[in-house]
Amino acid sequence: MPFTSRVVICAALTGAVSFMVQHHVAAERAQAPGPSLEAPSANQRPDLPSWAYVPAPRHPRPADDGSVKHVPGSTKGYTLAQINDHYDAPDWFPDEHPPAPRVVLHGREPAHQACGECHLANGRGKPDTAGLNGLPAPYIVQQLEDFKAGRRHAAVPHMGVTGMIPIAAAVTPADAEAAAEYFASVKPDKWIRVVESETAPKTEPVGHRLVQVPGGGVEPLGDRIVELPENEALTQLRDPKSGFVAYVPVGSLRRGERLVKLGGNGKTTPCTTCHGMDLRGLGTLVPPIAGRSPSYLARQIYDIQAGARDGANAPLMRGPVANLTDRDIIDITAYLASLPQ
Repeated sequence: MPFTSRVVICAALTGAVSFMVQHHVAAERAQAPGPSLEAPSANQRPDLPSWAYVPAPRHPRPADDGSVKHVPGSTKGYTLAQINDHYDAPDWFPDEHPPAPRVVLHGREPAHQACGECHLANGRGKPDTAGLNGLPAPYIVQQLEDFKAGRRHAAVPHMGVTGMIPIAAAVTPADAEAAAEYFASVKPDKWIRVVESETAPKTEPVGHRLVQVPGGGVEPLGDRIVELPENEALTQLRDPKSGFVAYVPVGSLRRGERLVKLGGNGKTTPCTTCHGMDLRGLGTLVPPIAGRSPSYLARQIYDIQAGARDGANAPLMRGPVANLTDRDIIDITAYLASLPQ
């Protein structure tokens, strides 16, 4: 065979092998599983209380009639379509917080939505999402890393936290740092009103949180916390000044204070040991817990108990939460929510 022909055949074979290798690598990448959206079955506890893990039945959003909506005290106006835009979070009071980076208000379409869509432009969040305002920036970045690495899940399947896993995987390091620095710079503010009561309004689940049934009256509270918007219409508009009310069992604040400050005669480590005497966090990786949503805090305790949340700080929490009962978790989170942020 002439030399020239051998070169041509060799080149063709080399190109074919190269194509096959590239195709195989691409196929492997396409089939490579990403982080699971749900905790391993051994760490799931579907029996956990529904007041903390509110299911999310499908309710159609109100149709956008094109009218411009407003909230008290703001000069801004948005249509419902704009308010519910994944990549353009409403910022009702832009002059009342530091300038927000693009990732907070707009995300990176189509990779991931805006942080402010779920956590609000000022980071106050809702019972179904974390309050980010005032958290240490390194702590926020660490949580994103935990989500991305598949170390942070919910103990009950199909919770809203599953939405954070693909977002954390898609966000760039620069955007993560920018969002974290921004939310850390936003001053915490009282967001939740806590009421000890034997009854609570009748509720129904909407989007992983509870809302009051119109005209539904009241029912016995029992051993649970019922956390509701002060004004559901304003919450639907993502008003960052319209907060929440938490109905908690009578006596829970007194019992919770003893657990938080004294540890309940050895049942747990006092929260003040790590989170500070004012419970507003210590250093860069211990978060503030005072004044935060009791529903959200309860989920974190249950998730750590179950091993579903297994991030960087989880080992430090496993011992303190190991022996807590449902009543203890109600009492602790009720008391924490009653404190100023």
